Amino acid sequence: MANIELTLACEDYDRTRALKDGLVKPEGIDLNYVALPVEEIFWRMLHFQEFDAAEMSMGAYHVDASRGHQPFIAIPVFPSRMFRHRCIFVNAASGISKPEDLKGRRVGVPEYTMTASVWVRGMLQHDFGVEARDVHWIQGGVEQPGRKDRVPFDAPAGVEIDTEEERTLDDMLEKGDIDALVSARMPSCFVRRAPGITRLFEDCRAAEMDYFRRTGLFPIMHCIVVRREIYEAHPWVTQNLYKAFCQAKDLCVSQIYDTNVLRTHQLWYLFEYEETVDLMGEDYWPYGFESNRKTLETFHSYLLEQGVIKNPVDVESLYAANTREAFKI
Repeated sequence: MANIELTLACEDYDRTRALKDGLVKPEGIDLNYVALPVEEIFWRMLHFQEFDAAEMSMGAYHVDASRGHQPFIAIPVFPSRMFRHRCIFVNAASGISKPEDLKGRRVGVPEYTMTASVWVRGMLQHDFGVEARDVHWIQGGVEQPGRKDRVPFDAPAGVEIDTEEERTLDDMLEKGDIDALVSARMPSCFVRRAPGITRLFEDCRAAEMDYFRRTGLFPIMHCIVVRREIYEAHPWVTQNLYKAFCQAKDLCVSQIYDTNVLRTHQLWYLFEYEETVDLMGEDYWPYGFESNRKTLETFHSYLLEQGVIKNPVDVESLYAANTREAFKI
C-alpha cells in the first residue's frame, strides 16, 4: 500500500528537527513538514484548517472543544512547554514590586484565552492570591494593533476585559498606560531596555525552579492535532505520528552528550542540562498522556476557574485513544 501524504505545520524545534529533516520518517506517511511561527499556524489551522496536522495552542484547543466544536483530535506530543514567571513585565513607575501589587491594576494580555496567560493567572491565584477578577485586563496586540481572538470567547462573569484596537500593548506599557503586561514574546520595549521596563520576577529562573519543586508542574503550551476526518479515515496515523515524534525527541536528547564540537551558541548548555536533570528528572520533557495527566488536568482546572471555558471537558477524550498507552515489546 502506498504511503499517504500529510502536511504538518510546526515550529522548528531541536526536538522535532529530525522529522523536519527527514532523519525520522513516520511509518506509512510521506510527511511535508512546514516550519512556521506558531501564531500563524494557530490562526490558519483554527480558521481554515489548512494543514493535515499542526502544532496547536492548548488554550484554543480546549475552548473550541468546550463549545462542542471538535474538528481535531490531539496526540500527546507537547513540542512547546515553558515556565511563565519570565513573561510578566512591569513599568517601574507603577510601583509594582511583587505579584500581590497587581491587584486593581491595568494589565495587558494579547488574548485572555492564550495558554501562557492561563498558566500565569493560575500561578498568580494559587501562589499569591491574585485572582483574575482582581485585575483589569486590556487585550490587544503586543507589537501590532488590532489582534483578534483565535476562537470565539465569552468574557467570564466578574472579570473586566477591555479591548485595545488602536495602540500596541508594547507602547502602552512603555508610556505607563498599562501597569504590566503578560506576554509570551518579550515586548520590544523590554528587548531594547527602555527605561523602567523590567520583569516582575527579577530572578525568574530561581522563581521558576522553586515553582517546579513545589508543584511538579512543567507548563504545557502546545500539543499536536490532526484533522478529525483524517483520523477517522486512517486511525493508525495518530499512533505512527506519535511514535515518530518520540523518536525525534529521543534522537535530540541522545546528541546532547556528543561534545566533540560545540553544536549550539550556548557555551555551557551541557551543565545547564545536567542541572535541569538534577531538578526535574532525566525525562523532564515527557510525551504521553499518563506522564502528563497532572499537568493537563491542572490546566483544565485553571480554564474553568478563570471562566475561560464554561463547561468541563473530558481531557482524556481530547487525545486519540490509540496514543494514550505506549506500545511495549
